[in-house]
Amino acid sequence: MSTYQSCTQVSAECPVNATTYGYIPSLAGNLTLLIVFAVCTIAHVVLGFRFRIIAFSAVVSIGCLGEALGYIGRLMMHNNPWSATAFKIQVICLVLSPACLAAGIYLTLKHIVLALGPEMSRLKPHLYTWIFIGCDVVSILIQAAGGAIAAGGDDSSRSKAGNNLMIAGIAFQVATMAFCLVLATDFSIALSRSKTLSSRSAQRPIALSNSLRGLYYYLTCSFAAFLAIFVRSIYRLPEMAGGWGGPLMRVEVEFLILDGGMIGLAVVLMAVAHPGIFFPAMRNGAHFSHKEDSTPYENMEMGPMNRHDESAHDS
Repeated sequence: MSTYQSCTQVSAECPVNATTYGYIPSLAGNLTLLIVFAVCTIAHVVLGFRFRIIAFSAVVSIGCLGEALGYIGRLMMHNNPWSATAFKIQVICLVLSPACLAAGIYLTLKHIVLALGPEMSRLKPHLYTWIFIGCDVVSILIQAAGGAIAAGGDDSSRSKAGNNLMIAGIAFQVATMAFCLVLATDFSIALSRSKTLSSRSAQRPIALSNSLRGLYYYLTCSFAAFLAIFVRSIYRLPEMAGGWGGPLMRVEVEFLILDGGMIGLAVVLMAVAHPGIFFPAMRNGAHFSHKEDSTPYENMEMGPMNRHDESAHDS
């Protein structure tokens, strides 16, 4: 590889297969993903201001924007696979951005537990934010340090050190997400065995059942988005472990599906099932009533669609 260190353009002396990826990034595939992330960035910013869900929308919008910048970098590499600037942009942005998206889902956990029954959770609601956001920040810092070292490395030893740090950060992210999945599964099982929600639905058949339909839709989409991010993170481990220019890193189809496709699916799901519409407890200013004889979700501020149904039922 030392004979290619001075390469800046594709030529007979600097062939494409000698680059880190060994291919010219697809124009159609990367442009499609750029459009998806650009549209979702705008959507999450608008929805965040519309429903006053600032923290969630901020981290998700940053994640979408980072992904969009990453695919701009890959499109720059389509024009010149040897571009060092484009390579650094897409490496840093596409490695770090999914952690911001995971943080958006972590921010909702406390509200979900409070809404459905904190007594069924193995963690106190406020601990979800502290533990998972804290771990996510650590993951981002480790990956950022690794990305900076790898992107600025002029020799193989520095690049390898940066790569190892990024692998450690992604592995920590995977472990955090796996722990979250275990807790979420345990909470779901406990919730399914409880008759609390069904009894509340019987007491308020129209208003609450409509609320629950929206909530279940939101939870399903959020869970699917979380799984998509999880799949991407798992894919990244062996890809990065193979080293720069490793076998998995040189197959674009797998990257576009298991990285770009999974993250694209996640941000779309987080937009079409936005908490501002389907989970009003996330709105700034929303509050719960903590009466012992009621489920918090029963007293949560109703969404605009459900307010109409409730007033019609009461009349």
